[in-house]
Amino acid sequence: METNPKLNKAAPNRASASVSRRVSNSVIEKWKDFAFSVPALVFMGAFLYFPLLYSIYISFTNWNMTRPVMKFVGANNYTRLLTNEEFYQSMKVTFLYTLMDVVFTLAIGLLLALLLNVSSSRLFGFMRGVIFMPYYISMVIAAMVFTWIYNGQYGLLNQVVSWFGMDPVEWLINPSTALPALVAVSVWKGVGFAMILFIAGMRGIPAEYYEAASIDGASRLRQFRNITLPLLSPMTLFLVITSFISSMQVFQSIDVMTDGGPLKATNAIVYWIYTMAFVEFKTGRASALVMILFVIILLLTMFQMWVSRKKVHYEG
Repeated sequence: METNPKLNKAAPNRASASVSRRVSNSVIEKWKDFAFSVPALVFMGAFLYFPLLYSIYISFTNWNMTRPVMKFVGANNYTRLLTNEEFYQSMKVTFLYTLMDVVFTLAIGLLLALLLNVSSSRLFGFMRGVIFMPYYISMVIAAMVFTWIYNGQYGLLNQVVSWFGMDPVEWLINPSTALPALVAVSVWKGVGFAMILFIAGMRGIPAEYYEAASIDGASRLRQFRNITLPLLSPMTLFLVITSFISSMQVFQSIDVMTDGGPLKATNAIVYWIYTMAFVEFKTGRASALVMILFVIILLLTMFQMWVSRKKVHYEG
């Protein structure tokens, strides 16, 4: 039986055309998926990556916003900052604030979670809501309210102190109390968020673990130490890192309440950057300080992640 040679040639051509169409359609589908991300990428490039790269460039110049001249000075800004005593004083204030803020926020948040996780009643739900509510309050508004509370003459806190026969305290004017007063505002705002996350973590721990521990005769304290704390470690790590990064960038409460005083006792690094850039107009040096802070936060966050590799227990 004879076959048509034209048909024999057309069959491979149709097969190759079908394959090419499938490949073409696959490529088009991939590019269609990518096209949906283009607006987000353009937005990030314009408002995140470009300012970051431009800030790196500015950090190597002597740009002063009061004049258009921008001269390249190399690493001069970095060397002047790293040999400046005020830089180390500002870093000391920042680290001290961060340490107090993270420790007190997590400790009080965990304690509240233990107290308010024992019942699902409406009363306990209402109490959890009240404690969490300050998290949604703007830091500027909270700082203004606490400025009145801390007032040395007619502040609410000094009225409470006077009930115990103590003398009034200038909370925001005394260098020894100004920084703890700022920490108290941040803890008041953030402790509810830590409490809610700890409660969520506790409710994710299987009850069988506690039942088995009770059968073995383990006390409540031992159960907390050997079951609750290890299984809360992922949530604790998340709170430590996010609280650390946030505390290292404290600015609004300082700007509203103390202006970096008294005697620069609250002059944290970000507030110093703001002062250097928009008060002294030393934009190049301020950009260098931003880069130094960025590297410090990045390295310390990576260190926390590295230390936590053997400390954090991920169930399953």
